[in-house]
Amino acid sequence: MSLGQHPAVRWLYLLSGVLMVGLGAIGALLPVMPTTIFLILALACFSKSSPRLEQRLLDHPRFGPGLRRWREQRIVPVRAKCFAALGMGGGFVALLLARPPHWVPWLVAAIELSVLLYLLSRPSKP
Repeated sequence: MSLGQHPAVRWLYLLSGVLMVGLGAIGALLPVMPTTIFLILALACFSKSSPRLEQRLLDHPRFGPGLRRWREQRIVPVRAKCFAALGMGGGFVALLLARPPHWVPWLVAAIELSVLLYLLSRPSKP
């Protein structure tokens, strides 16, 4: 853990980590946004800026076990992949029903497809 970088860089990582936690919290409430990927990014940011916040994420009762599993083995369980796919699909349908500007579904579809392909490419077991 290299925390010896310039203070401005540490602050940038810290603020990015806080932003990622915020986006993860929104994702926990809205099916159109993922949660775990933002928490994984927050964990990476906190590992470079705040060991205390990094540990708080790792110790979280709901998200900590998955984050630890990711850190140690880069595993995404089948159940998590299914929930992610269903959540993104349901959120996408809800987005279409909201009749957004024509470019929004294309952008969301590209992002969700990228996330889904990445998740599917990860191993499910150690």
